Amino acid sequence: MYRSSLHESLAVYLVTDTAGYEQFSAAQIVREAIAGGVTLVQLRDKQSQLRDVLPAGREIRELCRSAGIPFVVNDRVDLALLLEADGVHVGQDDLPGLEARRLLGPDAIVGISAGTMEEAEWAVSQGADYLGVGPVYATASKSDAGEAIGTELIAQIRSRWPHLPLVGIGGIHAGNAAPVLAAGAQGVAVISAITRQKNPQAAAKGLAEIGRCT
Repeated sequence: MYRSSLHESLAVYLVTDTAGYEQFSAAQIVREAIAGGVTLVQLRDKQSQLRDVLPAGREIRELCRSAGIPFVVNDRVDLALLLEADGVHVGQDDLPGLEARRLLGPDAIVGISAGTMEEAEWAVSQGADYLGVGPVYATASKSDAGEAIGTELIAQIRSRWPHLPLVGIGGIHAGNAAPVLAAGAQGVAVISAITRQKNPQAAAKGLAEIGRCT
């Protein structure tokens, strides 16, 4: 359903777990973020038990459906199936993209991470609908992210595959998002820049405005 419109759907890409922050539940954060302009939500929760992730994930999925934006699950194809998600985002060491699509069906979104040109080539060979390129900047939100690589790889991938949707990820916030977009990414993926803010709606709106101005 959303595969053909990923260039627009990647604009403000929210990665969230099922934990809340301060007075907000995870669902409240997602609701506010969507109101601010988030265009895709990825559920990434490697800490919580599945019995807790399922109800929270279904609530987030319904928020996305009501807003008409894609909902994808990180890594877990089984969880994506249980949640009736629109797709998955997998890393280089996760289930290969072709296998993920075989399980989820031809209409599913399959995004793949890439931190080098070699990884990008492999992701493309696996039928990636989009690449998550990074970590662009240093980040504390993902302990296994590796060292920051800057925006050069985004520009290289854009030159190699002009029509492949790209989203930059890693340490991105309103103060440094513009160079990521200028390098050729369709959007920015963020975690704490929205989920750990006192006003998630305003944070999302700020990122969306940067995208419109770049």
